[in-house]
Amino acid sequence: MVIVKDGYPFIIAAIILTLLVWYFLGAAAAVIPGVLAAFFIYFFRNPSRTMPYDPNILYSPADGTVMAVEDVFDDEYLNEPATKVTVFLSVFNVHVNRSPIDGEIKYQRYTCGQFVPAYKKSASFENERHAIGLDNGRMRILVTQVAGLLARRIVSWVTLGHQMKQGECYGMIKFGSSTELVVPKNVEITVKKGDTVVGGITVMGRIKQ
Repeated sequence: MVIVKDGYPFIIAAIILTLLVWYFLGAAAAVIPGVLAAFFIYFFRNPSRTMPYDPNILYSPADGTVMAVEDVFDDEYLNEPATKVTVFLSVFNVHVNRSPIDGEIKYQRYTCGQFVPAYKKSASFENERHAIGLDNGRMRILVTQVAGLLARRIVSWVTLGHQMKQGECYGMIKFGSSTELVVPKNVEITVKKGDTVVGGITVMGRIKQ
């Protein structure tokens, strides 16, 4: 188990607060900041995951619950009819995002916005979000991190031109969010609304032969 470096300031501050409260007010009063420190450690976890490489499948980019599988016309990156899968992440899910496929980042866009609850359909259009478009020569896909009601920062560790590996961690969203995967019509979606998915483990789609 690894702790994401972006969580260190939250964890260290909560631990220091716990120690100060314990010193000045006693152990009972230190319970609340202690629980907060434990939550930050839990939230910023990044469990080690290994998955078999397969260029014909797309792994889930996030842990969470599938909110929707819908037909769309993507005019942001693919510019063609596509399928969009939306995954909702609660504060108890792992929040690290992983690349569904191998590919080069050919498109990247950060959009400021509001903080509508991530489970609402309007969040895709109103909220702060960060999108990356991947191209591996066989297929292009779009993955978008969408901030939620509690999410106040989208973190990205990659940029244009970065060569992503299937399952590679590329960013996270702090405190509640959703992740969208947009794929071309030659990808057969293997999940449905209500399914629980695990980033880098659950097969979300398969290229039709």
